[in-house]
Amino acid sequence: MPTTRVPPTDWTDQRHRDGWQAEITAGRWLIKRGWRVEAHRYRMGRHDLDLIVRRGDLVAFVEVKARRSDRCGAGEEAVGPKKRRTVERVAWSWILRSGRPGDQYRFDVLVLTGEGPSAQTLRHIEDAWRPGWR
Repeated sequence: MPTTRVPPTDWTDQRHRDGWQAEITAGRWLIKRGWRVEAHRYRMGRHDLDLIVRRGDLVAFVEVKARRSDRCGAGEEAVGPKKRRTVERVAWSWILRSGRPGDQYRFDVLVLTGEGPSAQTLRHIEDAWRPGWR
């Protein structure tokens, strides 16, 4: 039985709304740099990929992390081995469904730090890790 999705405007947890907004901000930032968004929150079961972006034949699977500060650790530190394996499995699902012959793939992490859109700094870590199946 399919579940009913609650729109982001109705989410009660501020952290979820902040994460959604960070993904939108990251997507806009990538678009300004020549990327095209192929998917936002691509789902496989209960897991999702924040952004899948394309520039020519290069496809990047982007994990977005938002932090108010680096006081408790940088955002990229939250993308550990378990999270990477999950992202890789979901990415493989997308590749099998939507990948094109000749595509090249990489995994990026995009970290937004600060409160409010004007106070945020953005750090894009290209090719943040390489999976075993590459």
